[in-house]
Amino acid sequence: MAQVLVIGDDLTGSNATGALYARRGLRAVTVSDPAQVARYAHRVDVLVVNTASRHWPAARAYAAVRAAADTAGDAPLIVKRVDTTLRGNPGSELDAVADALAARAPTARIRTLAVPAFPDAGRTTVGGLHLVDGVPLTRTAVARDPFDPVRHSRVAAVLGAQTRRTLGELPLDVVEQGPDAVAAALRASRAEVVVCDATENAHLRTVARAAATLAVEDGIRWLALDSGPFGAALAAELGIRPAVAPVRVLAVVGSVTDRTRDQLARTEAALGARWADLDPDRPDADRVLDALRAAAAEGATVLGVRVLPAGPRAAGAAPDPAAAAGILRCLAEVARRAVDELSPGGLYASGGDVAAAVTAALGADGFAIDSEVLPLAIAGRLVGGAHDGLLFATKGGLIGGPDAARDCLEHLRAAGNRTALTP
Repeated sequence: MAQVLVIGDDLTGSNATGALYARRGLRAVTVSDPAQVARYAHRVDVLVVNTASRHWPAARAYAAVRAAADTAGDAPLIVKRVDTTLRGNPGSELDAVADALAARAPTARIRTLAVPAFPDAGRTTVGGLHLVDGVPLTRTAVARDPFDPVRHSRVAAVLGAQTRRTLGELPLDVVEQGPDAVAAALRASRAEVVVCDATENAHLRTVARAAATLAVEDGIRWLALDSGPFGAALAAELGIRPAVAPVRVLAVVGSVTDRTRDQLARTEAALGARWADLDPDRPDADRVLDALRAAAAEGATVLGVRVLPAGPRAAGAAPDPAAAAGILRCLAEVARRAVDELSPGGLYASGGDVAAAVTAALGADGFAIDSEVLPLAIAGRLVGGAHDGLLFATKGGLIGGPDAARDCLEHLRAAGNRTALTP
């Protein structure tokens, strides 16, 4: 059975939410008919059910979501996905899921964390008010939505107009004190639904970590009401992992620019990437490979080699082409040996010279192009040689914003994890 059931109210939001779980290596599928749950639930880690109920009357929306929630089975986590601007029937649909859980487990301690913030999309919650790019909801276009105008900026007021459950708020200053402070505040609150402030992804992880602690220590069964990223963070903190080990991705990065360092730092935070450092003054393939082997043995699924900045040159000294060639040869050797030993399902090379050297070291004839991940970042497969068909992505070292490397690595991992869903 799927480990996470997400119930969304429209297709685009449901698919976007499924993608957040897929980013973490979980297999996710969206269906639009609760009757399809039994068909797919045993094949995926995350099942997203789209009820298409955003613009329905509250009673009809409740019935549709209740029917979807009744299919949850033993899923450890149920998430009620809501619109990032709280349109639709968030309170009624929350009641539908909570009622289904209570009926299935009458003695369980069921509480809800309402965390609608989506910082990467400019949706934040501060002082209980939900903001779009810093502007309260009632001062944005959603207040004039022709189907479901949002009449309150305070999340508790939006939910309170529909839900039968008691509501409380967790302010930002408590969240910023860390998981222990959040756990203490949640324990002290008697509210069935706690609306949590959050303005950045770190706040989502803090609340999720505190909730996971209370799930273990206090036996609380959490229901998440969120716009996507909080539920994914909570799944991670609850220890929900892919039923099938995700494909390993190997990266070889030669660029030492500030932009590249920022991009690689993002991969550590978002993907848990592990990087082995190559000393440009003493390139040592064996030392790098030892670090890669250790990371793989510890379960890393995204790992790679990067080049440390070189030591300072004497004033006016020209770059040393021989040293640069030595670094390139070392990177190519690391790639060849790591592919043979660690059997990655995908390979990422950053920098044109690096990509060419790695391709040659692997004995490939060329590169079959499948898609463009972002401008000047291309994904496809190696052609020819012993590693024919290996998923491969390349990107220029100076190309893309802070998330460019993450996007390429995610693309490779998702492509490697993708499996055919047989009827």
